[in-house]
Amino acid sequence: MKTRHFLKETDFTYEEISELFAMAADFKRHRNHGTPPSLDKQSWGMLFFKNSTRTRISFDVGIAELGGHSLFLDKNSMQISRGESVADTAKVVSRYLHGMVIRAYDHSLLEEFAEEGSIPIVNALTDFLHPCQIYTDAFTIAEKLGESDLASLVGKKLVFMGDCDSNMANSWILGGAHMGMDIVLSGPPEYQPGEQILELMKNTEVRGSFEYVEDPVAAVAGADVLYTDVWVSMGDEAEAEVRKQKLAPYQVNLDLLNKAKPGALFMHCLPAHPGEEVTQEVLDTPNSIIFDQAENRLHVQKAILAVLGINKAQKHS
Repeated sequence: MKTRHFLKETDFTYEEISELFAMAADFKRHRNHGTPPSLDKQSWGMLFFKNSTRTRISFDVGIAELGGHSLFLDKNSMQISRGESVADTAKVVSRYLHGMVIRAYDHSLLEEFAEEGSIPIVNALTDFLHPCQIYTDAFTIAEKLGESDLASLVGKKLVFMGDCDSNMANSWILGGAHMGMDIVLSGPPEYQPGEQILELMKNTEVRGSFEYVEDPVAAVAGADVLYTDVWVSMGDEAEAEVRKQKLAPYQVNLDLLNKAKPGALFMHCLPAHPGEEVTQEVLDTPNSIIFDQAENRLHVQKAILAVLGINKAQKHS
């Protein structure tokens, strides 16, 4: 059996995502009554090149609740920081671990780990994609619609405001369209979706759609969900002031939220910077479901890990 990885949103089929959502809902519903030990006697590494709060805690707790053991690997304490190749590192850790959760800058690093190693690799964020976040967010939207069912997302309009050439924008383009949603991206022309995601989409069959709309007011008309992310990501600090100035017209405020569909949800993957990409008033509205998103990282990632862990166990049984 070929080792399965979760590097991008389309690594699970539409039908498999539906099953993942059902599993995540079950994990959430019965969390206080125990979780099936899908990772029993398994050790999973967590290699983080970027700092994290939600991602690290949710994966650490999730692995433990699935009966596994997590090992946090700081790149600065590993030989990879002193020049050992990714290929050699992947081969070595595959002899010790049952899977790896990696949070990195370069997406190709995860692809090389997956190619050179023999254990499942989970993308916990790269500069190109953040699939765990998108699966969680889609699950949260479905949950708020009262369904927790992937089918309830078909035809729903989500508008991403801000830097449309970012990992979160890319993930909504790929993941949202894969799940049948209509994704609209709105930001300055300088921050339109980049060539890498556009090229990927040319070769990907999706159920939904995506488009770029420069005018923020036109973009949010009829929107079911407004979504934004920080304007200055890790690695972009040198151009912080320029980015803030150019992205200012795309701030999600009450005026913009009120131009969406009545009752439209507001989402942000956090951490938020009130007064920049979103106002505190929007964060405090009943429309805001940011902490539901944060909680659901645990449940959805447990489902992803459970499936990959079961596949790993079957491969070696």
